[in-house]
Amino acid sequence: DARRLQQLAAMPQELGARGVAERILARVRPPVYVSIDVDVADPAFAPGTGTPEAGGLTSRELLAIIRALRPLGGIVGCDVMEVSPPYDHAGITATLAATLAYELLCLAALGSWSGVAGRAG
Repeated sequence: DARRLQQLAAMPQELGARGVAERILARVRPPVYVSIDVDVADPAFAPGTGTPEAGGLTSRELLAIIRALRPLGGIVGCDVMEVSPPYDHAGITATLAATLAYELLCLAALGSWSGVAGRAG
């Protein structure tokens, strides 16, 4: 319903990056595919998207959420979508998207590596 949608929309600002990550960790179990729609970021940090969202997350908040997912492990795939080069002045959105993808790949590699190490021991 509309009230629930309003509560979900306000959640990142109320909970902060750590709180959002804790909610994700409480609900999600591996294997996990992580998809990030870059228009979740505020247009100041990601102007190059087809549907900018005023009041979105900062790049620092997005990175903090991703980094806090390290205990999850088991990331089997990921993507970052909705970068629109014609709207991406100075490559700001592409830089954020590439950094998010890098962080996700690092998490996937760490989860894979620890899984292999766990089986060996």
